[in-house]
Amino acid sequence: MIGISKLYCGTVEPSDALRYGRDSKKLPSHLLQFSIDKKPVVVWNVTRRCNLKCVHCYAHSKNIDYKNELTTEEGKALIDDLADFGSPVILFSGGEPLMRKDLPELAAYARSKGRRAVISTNGTLIDKEMAKKLKEIGLSYVGISLDGMRETNDKFRGRAGAFDAALEGLRNCRAEGIKVGLRFTINKHNVKDIPAIFDLIEKENIPRICFYHLVYAGRGSDMVEEDLSLEESREVVDLIMKRTRQLHEKGLPVEVLTVDNHCDGPYIYLKMLEEDPERAAEVYSLLQMNQGNSTGIGIGCVSWDGSVHPDQFWRHYTFGNVRERKFSEIWRDTTDELMAGLKDRKPLIKQHADRCAKCKWLDVCNANFRVRAEAVHDNVWADDPACYLTDKEIGYQSQ
Repeated sequence: MIGISKLYCGTVEPSDALRYGRDSKKLPSHLLQFSIDKKPVVVWNVTRRCNLKCVHCYAHSKNIDYKNELTTEEGKALIDDLADFGSPVILFSGGEPLMRKDLPELAAYARSKGRRAVISTNGTLIDKEMAKKLKEIGLSYVGISLDGMRETNDKFRGRAGAFDAALEGLRNCRAEGIKVGLRFTINKHNVKDIPAIFDLIEKENIPRICFYHLVYAGRGSDMVEEDLSLEESREVVDLIMKRTRQLHEKGLPVEVLTVDNHCDGPYIYLKMLEEDPERAAEVYSLLQMNQGNSTGIGIGCVSWDGSVHPDQFWRHYTFGNVRERKFSEIWRDTTDELMAGLKDRKPLIKQHADRCAKCKWLDVCNANFRVRAEAVHDNVWADDPACYLTDKEIGYQSQ
């Protein structure tokens, strides 16, 4: 994650993270990306079932019963292990996690173990009664997916009325005092809606939004041609930065982040060099703390059937299953070549990649998104095709 508001609008200073020793156990949620220990945030896809059919779904979800999901007791055993391991956040996802009847019980159990519990949902099932349950649990955050305004979102989500239902779910969370925000996956079909999304944030007083760059995984594998061009990606990051600053100038300190393209960090730094060199130095320090892409390091994924993946987009590869070995054991086992490579990827990047290998931002980007490189180049360690920085900006010189 790259915090636009944190970096560009100065809502976070390097001293904020240093004050807590950069210890993930002590850091507030908004500073976790700057932890030094990088204990993994774990995305647990508690179910594959979903009431919608989004065109970019990494889980290929449908509204059917799927077999072999972890039971409630198996889920609690997983939570016990994650708590002992020191994983700071458990993100309950799906499919649609609220289609699993014991989701409130599991989230409450995570809270009882001292974990921060977060739910990633399409929001359509959060009626007033469910919002009250979620409030009682003490969730850290509810992230609701909106991929455009009404017409765009409903087409993207595969169901008429999905936008209105999601917005109602968001309002129900807000009424209960639950921290809630939006999740927006950028592509050619919805990029035009981003200004209206910012208007919606202001109108509804929504405190947080994450803009996700498209990842070529699951049904998203068929959307490579729907991704923005490199120039369009630069333009949309410029737009997000501009609108974020405008909100802050109005006294609305909305937390705005971009996700899944770590070249956003150096891009913001280069902007700050032009606009505010003193702040640029602080931005660079924060980027060093962030350490770039954290797949296989600071973020991991457990599927509905217990399979452990490098992250939620990498379902075609599993390191093992929590039914057979604890997550903590699997995560530390570097006899797996991919696990070892992700945890120490720079030598492999320098061996296989071109631009990434020669990029001066490698230490703060960590070579960006490997699953995207694999999807396009059939090589995990090749260049990430979504990096929009120019050769001049990365200090690249062809041989």
